Amino acid sequence: MTDTRPGVFEAVSFLLHYPSDRYRERLDQCASVLTEQEPEAALRIGRFGARTEGLPVEALQELFTQTFDLDPVCSLEVGWQLYGEEYARGNFLVAMRSLLREHGIEESGELPDHLVHLLPLLDRLEGPDRSEVVGQYIRPALAKMLKPFQGKKNPYEEVLQ
Repeated sequence: MTDTRPGVFEAVSFLLHYPSDRYRERLDQCASVLTEQEPEAALRIGRFGARTEGLPVEALQELFTQTFDLDPVCSLEVGWQLYGEEYARGNFLVAMRSLLREHGIEESGELPDHLVHLLPLLDRLEGPDRSEVVGQYIRPALAKMLKPFQGKKNPYEEVLQ
């Protein structure tokens, strides 16, 4: 029997997808995975869950759109955060698409540098490869993504943290 539970990073990526009717189920699954493997991160996800508890899916969708789609500073696209519209972003997109394919991660309607793709990739990378992606790309992009959340009391800050 194979384990069908998501990895830590993939579980977090569920919360960065546009909310659907299964969002609460995905939140519970994420909290469960993190509680077992990353208890400190589980506390943040618990706070996110508490702050969004009782919101209907339509309200979650509106919050998601206001947070990530209307303000490009909060874009979940790592390459955009690092390179903006520079030519280097194109090279980054090509490299990420190649890594996603190599590790069997299907792209959704999002670009290959979106966190919903790159987080599950981290579960499949090991050692220096994972360290390189985290250190060169994910961590610096997250630092930029988190800046506009300061003082805003947006629950998605907990997810990105």
